[in-house]
Amino acid sequence: MPNGGDWQSDVLRDLRGVPHPDARSTAGPDHSVAPNVQKRLVEVVQEPAPALGGGAFEQTDRQHQDDTPPEVTGEVPAPAPRSTPEARPVMGDGPSVALDRTPRHGESVAARTVRALRRTLYTSATREVADATRTAEMLQRPVTTGRQIAVTSIRGGSGKSTVAALLGTAYAHYRQDPVLFLEADPALGSLPLRLGAETVRWTTGDLADLVTPDMSLPDVTGHLVPLPDNAWLLPASRGQVGTGLDGRAYERAVVALRRYFGVMVVDCETLPAEVGRVALAAAHSRVLTSPATPEGVSSTYAVLRWMRELPRRLLPGTVVVLTQLTPHPGIDLDAATRQLRSTGAAVRTLPYDRHLASGGPIHTTSLAHPTRKAAARLAAEVFHLAQQRH
Repeated sequence: MPNGGDWQSDVLRDLRGVPHPDARSTAGPDHSVAPNVQKRLVEVVQEPAPALGGGAFEQTDRQHQDDTPPEVTGEVPAPAPRSTPEARPVMGDGPSVALDRTPRHGESVAARTVRALRRTLYTSATREVADATRTAEMLQRPVTTGRQIAVTSIRGGSGKSTVAALLGTAYAHYRQDPVLFLEADPALGSLPLRLGAETVRWTTGDLADLVTPDMSLPDVTGHLVPLPDNAWLLPASRGQVGTGLDGRAYERAVVALRRYFGVMVVDCETLPAEVGRVALAAAHSRVLTSPATPEGVSSTYAVLRWMRELPRRLLPGTVVVLTQLTPHPGIDLDAATRQLRSTGAAVRTLPYDRHLASGGPIHTTSLAHPTRKAAARLAAEVFHLAQQRH
């Protein structure tokens, strides 16, 4: 090395064509430098300037690289490429289950005929149109930043994934900005099946460290499952039992993805699991589903009382949804609603629907009219609560 100087700076000057104060350095770089080190320095100098990327709601500048490369003490290892996960079928690799390609309608033919006659003979149709118009206006209100809506429950089988699917579908139908269904229930959640996805590839845990601030919306959606109406799905697993997703990974995934989507509906794992608690605290509004049964109402009431004692006020932005899993619930819905409302949370009812009860993908055209109306009103109310939190 000539004169014992800074050989890295000498090499950079020579590669850039900058005259060196020492005339001897104009002959070229010091060939005593290891070939792999010199190659890395060439790559650093010739690396193009970073481009600005951004999502649907904000632009983030990348940090400018320092002109001086880091100290090299040996061979520089090349970064290991991230392998693309293999696509897995939503139904898994076990025995195939034949899904009904002609799903059952939520209402009987007789009930639909009676409603059609009432709409023709009475003025209630006018009021119904006015209510639908107000609901649509609430759902289409603009947002300045993405809204996070967490859907969870105290026990499985309460219709949690079904309600999450209905909410996200309503937002995707009425809104122009992108909508994301994010599954945070790695215990073989049913949201992909309810949304009609056939295969899944990337998971919530995968994208926690994959999305970078310079990625554009098409870059991000290339890792998601496309759905109709400008919506995408990010599943929590590829069908494996025990897929890891802790609170920190969930937070990283949400922080990385929230700026790309106007509304993010999160299907959380059941309480009091860690990810469910983290999602409740971070969401702009919350939906707590409960089966319309004595056990469901009792356990949900206990959770609401627990939430009321938390330092952070969560109940004002929480809506409890009583899901009727059978045509004739075994409880007094009015009394159950009064009991749950006494905690400070809002309470709504999702009526029994034959199409939802049959399982499988949800087809909005097969939903009963009361179900569609209840889902739209619920989506509007939850979105309004999310807007109130800034």
